[in-house]
Amino acid sequence: MATDKRHIALIGFMASGKSTVGVRLARVLGRRFVDIDEEIASAHGPIEKIFTRQGESAFRRHESRAIAAALARKEPSVIATGGGAPTDARTRTLLAERSYRIFLSVSVERIERRLRRAKAPRPMLGENPTHNQILELYERRLPYYREAEFTLECNGLRERAICDALVAHVADPNEGTIRECAQ
Repeated sequence: MATDKRHIALIGFMASGKSTVGVRLARVLGRRFVDIDEEIASAHGPIEKIFTRQGESAFRRHESRAIAAALARKEPSVIATGGGAPTDARTRTLLAERSYRIFLSVSVERIERRLRRAKAPRPMLGENPTHNQILELYERRLPYYREAEFTLECNGLRERAICDALVAHVADPNEGTIRECAQ
């Protein structure tokens, strides 16, 4: 159970809801929320520009440092990682050693619909990704996501139901109650 580790790291493909669910989960659990992409953008500028100007390897270094900093904090937090974070060996090790990893599993079809509605393109896929591009990247990352201690199948679930399921899963057995993720 997650209660034996300080931090909860939400992992999964881009547009799987890590940030959205993470904010709510952190509030309910009384923890700080850390969005790694926001941390990187705050320190280094827009993610799209990092990819364009410095490349993916530089972005992964920034990502690994941001995750290490979040995991170094004493107070327990909920961390929304970037979709590619677990593909980096150093980051994967840090997450495995210092957090309880939860994979938010969402179908490629649902991800594709969400990406099409997104305001900004994702650097790894460009402006108009095809189904095959999304599927190929998802399948490359899937083995890393499956290393998580817990997987929640999120298809067909609304944000509140996802949060409620996660709260139930990580609830402190000593507390005796499971709080609900309020609207």
